Amino acid sequence: MELGLYTFADMQPENVSGNAMKTHQRIRELIEEIKLADETGLDVFGIGEHHRPEYSVSAPAVILAAAAAITKNIKLSSAVTVLSSDDPVRVFQAFATIDQISGGRAEIMVGRGSFIESFPLFGYDLRDYDTLFAEKLDLLMKLNRNEKVTWNGHHRPSFTELGIYPRPYQNSIPIWIAAGGTPASAIRAAKLGLPLALAIIGGMPEQFVSFIDLYRRTAEESGQDITKLQTGINSHVYVADNSDQAADEFFPSYSKMMNRIGEERGWPKLTRTQFDFSRSPKGSLVVGNPKEVIDKILNEHELFGNTRFLAQMSVGLMPHDKIMRSIELFGTVVAPEVRKEIKRRRKAGIITE
Repeated sequence: MELGLYTFADMQPENVSGNAMKTHQRIRELIEEIKLADETGLDVFGIGEHHRPEYSVSAPAVILAAAAAITKNIKLSSAVTVLSSDDPVRVFQAFATIDQISGGRAEIMVGRGSFIESFPLFGYDLRDYDTLFAEKLDLLMKLNRNEKVTWNGHHRPSFTELGIYPRPYQNSIPIWIAAGGTPASAIRAAKLGLPLALAIIGGMPEQFVSFIDLYRRTAEESGQDITKLQTGINSHVYVADNSDQAADEFFPSYSKMMNRIGEERGWPKLTRTQFDFSRSPKGSLVVGNPKEVIDKILNEHELFGNTRFLAQMSVGLMPHDKIMRSIELFGTVVAPEVRKEIKRRRKAGIITE
């Protein structure tokens, strides 16, 4: 199983029209985080796209290109590219360029986005939410398979037998579909034979087993080779040297972020009691000492048989030094033990993945 990180590069809003030094600092820190993830042997680093003042990255491809030049082995992915409000041609060209810089380490994780700012920003109608994504994903997949493409659609100008360059270093760029539990997303990914990344940011992981089962069942019914299907679990994660330290350090920024979003969406305020319950063995938060985090990742692997696990650590305004320590523990302690145990279970016939 691959293990990695993803981030939205949370930051303190600037509240100024120029001289955006907080953004400058956060992006410098982000590059350091990616470099450390690579040095500690993690497999993947993903960066989200947002168009809000509390996030420093609206163009993940730019950051990933910078990271490609200073890393050696780690895969570099968006997490996610809001494809509905973007141009698939430019998305493909940007990630093909990253793929060339990195020597074949680029990936694209596409989704419809958890926020809506990009739709009015780029002139799209939210009433076209579903058709925009379906049509643009179809075009992106065609571009990935073919050097020259003819395209006719409703939401983007048509073109005939045009070459799309540069081509990637790999034969094709891996494209993942990211989902938050909507059955239609699992069905779409399955029918297209695309890898599926499921974000579990609340509730109990066992509640999502049926979602992954739906994905695999639909893929099989659609004639896909289910032995080749990839599934990822994305979770909020924080690792510290001891359990109480992990909880006490992570809760303030995590709760502030969740409550800020909750005000927009009508969620009740997150309490420390609820937070601590979510840290329990069956809860969604993977927050604790290395052993607790290892056990929880392995427990989720038993539930889902996932081929990838991505940890979102820098949730809210977590101090950079604490995130760096969490990455270090995740890469040098957690990941090796998880890999070792999965290898042991596979050798013993306990799992067949």
